[in-house]
Amino acid sequence: MKHQYLLGIFDDGDKLLHATTEIRKAGYQIHEMFTPFPVHGLDKAMGLQESRLHTAGFVFGAFGTIFSLVAMGIIMAVDWPLIVGGKPYFPLPSFVPIMFEFTVLCSAIGMTVTMYIRNGFSVFRDQEIVYRRSSDDHFVMVFDGKRYNADEQAKIGTLLKEHSAIDVKNSFLNNELKPNLMTSSNDASLSAGHGHH
Repeated sequence: MKHQYLLGIFDDGDKLLHATTEIRKAGYQIHEMFTPFPVHGLDKAMGLQESRLHTAGFVFGAFGTIFSLVAMGIIMAVDWPLIVGGKPYFPLPSFVPIMFEFTVLCSAIGMTVTMYIRNGFSVFRDQEIVYRRSSDDHFVMVFDGKRYNADEQAKIGTLLKEHSAIDVKNSFLNNELKPNLMTSSNDASLSAGHGHH
């Protein structure tokens, strides 16, 4: 089954940013954005929450610190105790460089894997291109066709044109697009107040 999406296409990041603010003020929820490069302030204009990826980095880093300390302690003091240069079995200052390196390693790998899982990236998943020029020189604002009926889509199209969209078109995809994963809770109240389902 094909999934229908309404696309608002822009040729300038500043125009996209302004249109995003106005579209959200009008009570419409943006399903996704595609830009050829990061647009400063777009996340705030879309109402996205701050990324919690740094929390995952802290958790994985803490795991790396604790694991390396425990592993070195068991190996050096319990499993195979050696006196090296008159140092104690558990020479904490000597462990610090290894703990630091393992902390950074676990944090980096953990955040990368978390980002891939959270964003639904997979080499086994067939990714469809929503709009070819969105990775070149155009910016695309996407609305879910299931959320809005034909009249509402026409209103959104008019609003997009009023705010400098160079084109408004429908796109039909085989796979459903994942929505923004960190949309703020006030989007739900905005869309509920606008009579959307």
